[in-house]
Amino acid sequence: MSGKKGTTPAKEKRKRKIFLLIAEVFVILILAVLLFVTSKLSKIEKNRIDADNVSINEDISDESLSLMSKYTTIALFGLDNRSNGSLSRGNSDVIMLATIDSKNKEIRLVSVYRDTYLDTGDGNFRKCNAAYASGGPEQAISMLNTNLDLAITDYVTVDFNAIIECVDLLGGVEITITDDEANLMIGYIDELNRLTGHNSTAPSSGGTYNLDGVQACAYSRIRYGGGDDYRRTERQRTVLTAMVQKAQKSNLKTLNSLINTAFSDIQTSFSNTELLALAAKIFSYDIGETNGFPYEKTSHTYDKIGSVVIPCDLASNVTTLHAFLYGDEDYTPSATVNALSQQIISNTGFRQGDGY
Repeated sequence: MSGKKGTTPAKEKRKRKIFLLIAEVFVILILAVLLFVTSKLSKIEKNRIDADNVSINEDISDESLSLMSKYTTIALFGLDNRSNGSLSRGNSDVIMLATIDSKNKEIRLVSVYRDTYLDTGDGNFRKCNAAYASGGPEQAISMLNTNLDLAITDYVTVDFNAIIECVDLLGGVEITITDDEANLMIGYIDELNRLTGHNSTAPSSGGTYNLDGVQACAYSRIRYGGGDDYRRTERQRTVLTAMVQKAQKSNLKTLNSLINTAFSDIQTSFSNTELLALAAKIFSYDIGETNGFPYEKTSHTYDKIGSVVIPCDLASNVTTLHAFLYGDEDYTPSATVNALSQQIISNTGFRQGDGY
């Protein structure tokens, strides 16, 4: 008589041991990965924001707050911190708003021109990049919230010169430049070479190039003669977009090197858990349309504060901003923004229709 032999207790015991061994190895691997990721994230300087130190206009409508809550909006600041070695103070050469749309898996970027004439705190109207120097990220975020009817509570600050090492690690970024830009890059490249010890050369003419770190940084810093700060911020967004797209296609070895290099030059209010969630989105979402704020603007030079970008007017520009970031085509600015808008008109004499 034939038939299957029954499983003996000894065999069952061996199976359980094998199963437990596999489970233990799996757990150890998971813990090792978490430890590795955490060790990388620990390189980032954390600075939790006290909500009491960040202003949000109390007269923003509940409907607008509800709509904005469906998106993740982050303040991005770029500093040149060579003089003080700190990411907590200094004029913010780069001010951007990044809005993450989880529904459409898209990230939109808006550069706030650093010379924009806004209330930087306590009714002090001047270039908006002074807010970070005066009160660090808390005051800079409050400046954005108060003037633009936003509800930002988180930020990321980067030493802007870290772009050089990151672009090099990515193997360069492909950028199309004009003849004028190629010529204007020469001085910036010479300066950056002296500061960093690199030996980059400027492109000989306009065209599409795979720019190295120094070249990309020089390109993003072109200001005078190259479209002033309006085109400058557009170049910054172009380089940032190219970097993200290149990183999305990179292998783990490259990303690891990128993390080791860049993370020590970053300060943020996000926790490690939040950073992991953001990273997942950045590497799977598309970079959508980008633009600069204010939309209708003019420029003027004053004795005490120098050349500024004046929104014409602030309220109408804020309406356009909310349409772009949140799809709110009928946004009505708060009474606070309307009051600030009128104050800017009173201070400068420029109103809606006077800009370009």
